[in-house]
Amino acid sequence: MAIRPPVLQRGDTIGLVTAGSPLDANIINTRAQTIRDMGFNIAFGRNVYSFEGIVASSAEKRAEDIMSMFTDPNVKMILATRGGTGVQTILPYLDYDVIRDNPKIISGYSDITVLLNILNQFSNLITFHSLMLGDFRADTPSYNYNQFFQATSTAISPRSIQNPPNIPLMSLVQGNVTGPIVGGNMTSLINTLGTPYEIDTKGKILFLEEINSPTTMIYRYFTQLSMSGKLQDCIGIIMGECTTCPVAYGTTYADLIRDWLVPLGKPLMVNLATGHGNYKATIPIGASVNLNTIENTLTVLESTVSV
Repeated sequence: MAIRPPVLQRGDTIGLVTAGSPLDANIINTRAQTIRDMGFNIAFGRNVYSFEGIVASSAEKRAEDIMSMFTDPNVKMILATRGGTGVQTILPYLDYDVIRDNPKIISGYSDITVLLNILNQFSNLITFHSLMLGDFRADTPSYNYNQFFQATSTAISPRSIQNPPNIPLMSLVQGNVTGPIVGGNMTSLINTLGTPYEIDTKGKILFLEEINSPTTMIYRYFTQLSMSGKLQDCIGIIMGECTTCPVAYGTTYADLIRDWLVPLGKPLMVNLATGHGNYKATIPIGASVNLNTIENTLTVLESTVSV
């Protein structure tokens, strides 16, 4: 069983880290104040405001910020300011044994995908494909907060993951499987293939989402996932949105799912509202879930935090 981090409560301290690309200081400060207004304290990583071009700071410095949050007894949760790019470069500089011994809630998506999955693989920690700092703003849908706090501030079990009203979950291949859930942003996961940090999908339920990639690129991604055995190894697939993904050669995202994933014969659910879209379901990476595409349900079977 994966390690559950301690529950998040009002009054706890949330540590902010910039693990990939930089974020404007004014945005960081404004969003941090939103979190304070919700009843939490804030700790800033030493390099949270840094700007060194494509990435905020060196891989070593960004990794040091993450490690300092894991070892700080006052910090209960680590929140990524944004994704962007470059998160993969910090992975060699993390101490996975120390992280295993100091479990914390860690949340993000986009390029943070690689960190979430590797912390689960190497430290056996449940992580959260969910909100980043930029999502704490006035126009964030209540659905997003409800999903996030149900997963991180309660020990509800089992917990059904449902889409917002009027956004139906749909199942294309029927079946019923149970296993750990892994995955996230396709671009980020593809970039790890052939490295020591590639995603392990064997016996797991794989979920995928993407943004700003034309369907020619999604075709390439499905090719790579297939040729690397990741689609064959998993026991079920959940497809999230492909946000602002242009159609190429008259072939849509839905067409590619039909052509590449349906023939695998594995339980297949589509249209999960998570990742880069307006609505963000919270997916606990490494937690045991049941994917029932006969009843069209997705259920987290265990509490994802310890109380």
